[in-house]
Amino acid sequence: MENELQGKPEIRIRAFRAIDEPQTCEMFIQGHTEVLTSIGVTKVTSSKNNWAKNPDAFVIIVESLDGKEVFGGARVHVAGGTEPLPIEQATSLLDPSIHKLVWNYAQLGTGEICGLWNSHKLAGYGIGTPLLIRTLIAISSQLGIQSLFALCAPYTVKPVVNCGMVLVDSIGNKGTFYYPKLDLIATAMILHEVSTLSGAHEEDKNMIFQMREKPNSLRLNELKNKEITVDFELRIPNLEKWDLSKAIESASQSYLKGEIVERELSFF
Repeated sequence: MENELQGKPEIRIRAFRAIDEPQTCEMFIQGHTEVLTSIGVTKVTSSKNNWAKNPDAFVIIVESLDGKEVFGGARVHVAGGTEPLPIEQATSLLDPSIHKLVWNYAQLGTGEICGLWNSHKLAGYGIGTPLLIRTLIAISSQLGIQSLFALCAPYTVKPVVNCGMVLVDSIGNKGTFYYPKLDLIATAMILHEVSTLSGAHEEDKNMIFQMREKPNSLRLNELKNKEITVDFELRIPNLEKWDLSKAIESASQSYLKGEIVERELSFF
């Protein structure tokens, strides 16, 4: 296991468009792979990393202040990119109706939060599931999408519910799937109101709104009663080069033409 950081760590949580930073994406992939391997998930294929070239994929990275070390991360994929959403890739062989469900939401802009991981080096500091989920939802408002899917492992269900997500019970076995293997349960969730977070708990809603109001100036000095400095840089650079309407149009065309490619993908 990796050595935990000592003293008072200083880190940064930063957002960017995947295709703008291929080297950082490689660091993300390497770190995520190491974490999966450490918990016994060894079947990691290159197809899982096509998101790094997807123009509609956005990344948050937990990194050292000099950018040389990565401690965690997660992603938001917008429907209409160069590949189906991860939840489609993961569950469509079990329930093909996921494609039509995503397509329906894609007409107004939808996406998915996925690929969450964190390093053992920051164990116990609170740089994990709840904080990264809040951060993903915070940056999603910059994209203009109205809804967000998630395919959750059991330990991520509660944090996404706290942020306002609800069960998608119209697919699978009332929203659940045996995935990625038969002894694991994945749960399909959706956030219907990215902008208002009407169903979120107050603590989660307040934190997400703080991230939105101060995307590049928010700083935390303590998490879980431990001293740690976390600087946020959540305003996505070069976003003016991206167009949600093109993603929506692409999502519609892909569905109508039946251009769906099945791939394996780890769940959230």
